[in-house]
Amino acid sequence: MKSFSLFTVILMIIAIITIMLTWQNKDKVFKANSWQAMSNPGALSDAHAFLSSDCSSCHTSIKGADPIKCMLCHSSDKTILQKQTTSFHSSVGECYGCHTEHKGKSGLITNMDHSSLAEIGLNSLKKSEKGDEERSERYAELNNWLNTHQKPLHITHIKEATLDCFSCHQNDDQHFKLFGKNCIECHSTVKWNIPEFRHPSDKSKDCSMCHQAPPSHYMMHFKMISQKVAGKPNAKVNQCYECHQDTSWTDIKNVGLYKHH
Repeated sequence: MKSFSLFTVILMIIAIITIMLTWQNKDKVFKANSWQAMSNPGALSDAHAFLSSDCSSCHTSIKGADPIKCMLCHSSDKTILQKQTTSFHSSVGECYGCHTEHKGKSGLITNMDHSSLAEIGLNSLKKSEKGDEERSERYAELNNWLNTHQKPLHITHIKEATLDCFSCHQNDDQHFKLFGKNCIECHSTVKWNIPEFRHPSDKSKDCSMCHQAPPSHYMMHFKMISQKVAGKPNAKVNQCYECHQDTSWTDIKNVGLYKHH
């Protein structure tokens, strides 16, 4: 009887200590990384909703999200593979650094994270052949940068000089290669837009040097809709300044923002 009472007291003490510790760390316990959240991490995006009841289609026990499963599933998707912007994925081999799920049906699963690419690049360079001076220098540069910056999960900024931006962005170069391949002269990985850039006046007549009209402007749509909406029946396709303002491409002179359905 005494031993039973002692055992009961010990259990009560353990229970009290557990409750106290739980209360002290309640913020951590109830955060998104709790067991409850792990068992119910959130709804999948609309594109992956059909996999909602089949976790093993993307996850492997202990390992978690498995990039091999992503690749097997998407390897036959011609719509994705035919896109020029997809070409650089062939040498990446990792998915969840830039593509994250469980953000809800309308959630965006694409999150371009240059820091993740830097880490992926580092892992890739580890596997490269020894004796290659250029690769060794780039590896040392990236490794040094990563090790000298605080990054709880991912680094927030990378040294642009260590990246070859053009190798990934050559297919969607909006400058038609007029400004060369050294993107870092104007752009950064923190924000792609250039705050110092000032668009020429909408009175400028050199728009076509940088801008190409959309396909619809080379069809009957241009005469039937575009010219009529802008009230410019004699405007030519290369005379962007006749109809457009430099505030926004869809900001039509004397009309305002125009959205064609």
